[in-house]
Amino acid sequence: MSHRPIYLDNHATTPLDERVLAAMLPYFREHFGNPASISHVYGWEAEAAVKESRQILAEAIHATPEEIVFTSGATEANNLAIKGVAEAYFKKGRHIITVQTEHNAVLDPCHYLESLGFEVTFLQVQNDGLIDLTELVKAIRPDTILVSVMTANNEIGVLQPLATIGAICRENEVLFHTDAAQAIGKIPLDVEAMKIDLMSLTAHKIYGPKGIGALYVRRRNPRVKLSPQMHGGGHERGMRSGTLYTPQIVGFAKAVELALSEMDSEAKRLTNLRQRLWAKICQLHGIVLNGHPIQRLAGNLNISVKNVDGAALALGLQPIIAVSSGSACTSTKASPSHVLTALGHSPELAFASVRFGIGRFNNELEIDLAAEHLCKTVKPLQTVFSSI
Repeated sequence: MSHRPIYLDNHATTPLDERVLAAMLPYFREHFGNPASISHVYGWEAEAAVKESRQILAEAIHATPEEIVFTSGATEANNLAIKGVAEAYFKKGRHIITVQTEHNAVLDPCHYLESLGFEVTFLQVQNDGLIDLTELVKAIRPDTILVSVMTANNEIGVLQPLATIGAICRENEVLFHTDAAQAIGKIPLDVEAMKIDLMSLTAHKIYGPKGIGALYVRRRNPRVKLSPQMHGGGHERGMRSGTLYTPQIVGFAKAVELALSEMDSEAKRLTNLRQRLWAKICQLHGIVLNGHPIQRLAGNLNISVKNVDGAALALGLQPIIAVSSGSACTSTKASPSHVLTALGHSPELAFASVRFGIGRFNNELEIDLAAEHLCKTVKPLQTVFSSI
């Protein structure tokens, strides 16, 4: 009987929590109505479920329900935020600021806008992955319409100082968008205190279903205008047309509700597991910790190993532990992680990286086995590499 590898790739996706599945199941068959069908009980049931879910998501980030726009995930939410603002505000300005280490769901829309004549400033990061706030201030111009900085990096887990960034943007009357796909339910988020105007969210990073996300769009002080990217039906107050997927929305809300109720205890538990893993592998020769040692997601540990062939390392780890050597969305590309090269790593060191995403269903035994296997895999590879 074959054994599946230990799953330590919870930044790529997470398994569906059974409590989330239980909440979703009735809306596949019993309460299957279209939330937009308001002339009969089937539609009323679905509409009520969507309304309650929208309320839960809004409260999670200190927004109002009317400010939550459901999407197919964080990628669509990022596209709607960035391209939607660009189209709505292009008469005011055509300059956007983002960061070199953003997810491709932010970088690619920005590159697309460049092809249309917009100018994008891609801020560098410091060696620990944090942006230099003075560089952000310098980059803002009279024609800057949007700053997009992700909350928690999907590869190195670094947490950017959202409240300070938000204050800078508000002072300069520039809209502030953040991709919080990796952060919702893991750290406190407050769009009012942090002065966030747009926030992208997703369910599948917090033990919810894939294929559902949301975009927070501020309605007052200031009221954010967006040009829709999907037309047809006028759903979601005209910002995102398409029949709402009620089971997914209910699952999203349940996942957020559970994550918030367990956030403090889970953060402590994951931090302990991360530190346990690091204590067991930090003595390896040539090991490098990627990202800020403290200002990062509790379950994130990203390392690089000097004098190791990246492909051989990934192949050696596969049978025992399931991890990523970079972002899951780009791991099939034969190029080093743009996040790690932005930290100043050589392509060779960036290739020889491992991202551990520790999650809700991992335990100490799995962490110990993962550390043991990593050490067993790395040592002979370093010997071979040094002899070449």
